[in-house]
Amino acid sequence: MFKRVVDFKSSEISSLLKRPVIEDLLLTKKVDSILNDVRKRGDAALKEYTEKFDKLKLTSFKVSAKEIEEAAKHVDRTLKKAIIRAKNNIEKFHAAQRPQDEKVVIEDDIILWRKSVPINRVGLYIPGGSAPLFSTVLMLAIPAKIAGCEEIVMCTPPNKDGTIDSALLFSASLCGVDEIYKVGGSQAIGSLAYGTESIKKVDKIFGPGNSYVTEAKQQVSKECAIDLPAGPSEVMVVIDESSKVSFAAADLLSQAEHGPDSQVILVIYASDKNRALKIADKVEQEVLLQLEVLERKEIAKESIRHSISVIVTDFTLLVDVINEYAAEHLLIQTKDYKAVADKVTNAGSIFLGSYSCESLGDYASGTNHTLPTYGWARSHSGVSLDSYLKKITFQEVGFKGLNSLGESVIKMAEGEGLTAHANAVRIRLKGK
Repeated sequence: MFKRVVDFKSSEISSLLKRPVIEDLLLTKKVDSILNDVRKRGDAALKEYTEKFDKLKLTSFKVSAKEIEEAAKHVDRTLKKAIIRAKNNIEKFHAAQRPQDEKVVIEDDIILWRKSVPINRVGLYIPGGSAPLFSTVLMLAIPAKIAGCEEIVMCTPPNKDGTIDSALLFSASLCGVDEIYKVGGSQAIGSLAYGTESIKKVDKIFGPGNSYVTEAKQQVSKECAIDLPAGPSEVMVVIDESSKVSFAAADLLSQAEHGPDSQVILVIYASDKNRALKIADKVEQEVLLQLEVLERKEIAKESIRHSISVIVTDFTLLVDVINEYAAEHLLIQTKDYKAVADKVTNAGSIFLGSYSCESLGDYASGTNHTLPTYGWARSHSGVSLDSYLKKITFQEVGFKGLNSLGESVIKMAEGEGLTAHANAVRIRLKGK
């Protein structure tokens, strides 16, 4: 079931743990065509694509206050309590990330500082359909609100009857989303990036989506900022002889059910290869047992087909496997999980110990679940409060500071052949 990787060198990790290929030239062309159409025709294009893809004729994209009010009545009371509890935890974690703007006296009469300023208008894309991700509303809207973004806009695809999932609308209202639009797919990304008659353009786009949405975000990023590059969901679960097989299997399946292109990696660390192989067998058997009771069984099966189990007997090689793969979600369930975690440099979010299942981070523990995938954790962080802020630097220099530093600047500017730069300093020194 799982592809087995045994007896390998560090230099082979990258080729052995290849992710599913997501490049698709036809997809790229289709998305490019849709985006250009939205840019040129605005609402008219949105209406046509909504009719074509969602089989709906909409006269208005904006969700009304009445619809939001009605939606709250249809959310189960216990689900509301769960959402509110998750909101409180996410708020607590992200509020602690508020930056402390620093002021530095570089030299006498030369003062520098930096100010954090919220991005004015942000757009959130929330997937709908068979799995409306109201949890993603919490993850994206809460830090936007804490950061002080003035306008929070949300796009999400409508249901077949033209409605939006009630829990999704309740979550959006709870978190202070200002505008909600019934638009999905790459056309929604185009509307947020370029603006239409109904939807004013935003300054930055956040949120996950299918291959069309992901491709659209990459294409519009030339003109509109996006949160981070992303691909299919993924998890790496690291276990040893002390780990519970049933826990590991459940964690692998929790990611596999996201989509057929999701990838799950099982890493077994043991001093003896044969013992490690027996553990791998037990996990795979448990995966098959748990798979049968899942509602999204067929989706998970597809994902499992291109997933991998890795047998490692050397600690240094274990660390290399973890850092080379750079997983979106990294679960370390070994006996010495802290020793392993101390060596990790590439991961989106790390879950330590047997009870830190990835589902907690997806919903309610407080960390953000919008994370870099497809190896981007080597260079990108997940969404945080910083994602909604921009940093502006300031400097205040008096004549004493200019007089002290000026000759150095003149020399450097002339060394680069930029005499106008040098003159901007020299003229001030002479003019005093």
